[in-house]
Amino acid sequence: MINQEFASQLLEDAVTELSRLPGIGRKTALRLALHILRADENRGVRLGQSIIDMRRGVRYCNSCHNISETDICPICANPSRDNRTICVVETVKDVMSFENTGQFNGLYHVLGGVIAPMDGIGPDSLEIASLVDRVATGDIDEVILALSATMEGETTNFYIYRKLAPFNDVKITQLARGVSVGNEIEYTDEITLGRSLLNRTLFVDSIKR
Repeated sequence: MINQEFASQLLEDAVTELSRLPGIGRKTALRLALHILRADENRGVRLGQSIIDMRRGVRYCNSCHNISETDICPICANPSRDNRTICVVETVKDVMSFENTGQFNGLYHVLGGVIAPMDGIGPDSLEIASLVDRVATGDIDEVILALSATMEGETTNFYIYRKLAPFNDVKITQLARGVSVGNEIEYTDEITLGRSLLNRTLFVDSIKR
């Protein structure tokens, strides 16, 4: 049955799907749907097809878990990158943020989140085991813990540090505190982020304080 708010079931279905996107309420979803409806038909078709193509063609890198159109992402496959340094980040958006600084030439490891027991997210829900496996190969010199300066981020940092502690030859560092406590990486400006990366410190020093 069509909602009285709409004159078309097709429109209602489109609004329902759009409103499921983060930060999109039903009013905004209706405005977007009507905009698409008023626009040239080819624009709407291209939009729909691009979403379908993205959903079917984009996957996660088998090594670092960044988004990719191939089994190994372009960053991991780039021979000019420093493959002995891994920067551990929370999300794919953080990879984009660090790449925009132009200050890092190593590889990444995307956890897919941080440890947050209140939200039901434990270590097993994240890509921590695969990080340990990468370090265990013996090909890694440094792991940079570049998670957000939140309680959950710090908890995850410490958990990873404990997991990597047996690898004595691997240096474990963290971002310098140019990133304010409580801030998330994706909302930190590129200059601050770049400086925090270049001036990174040993993680163990933060535990001794």
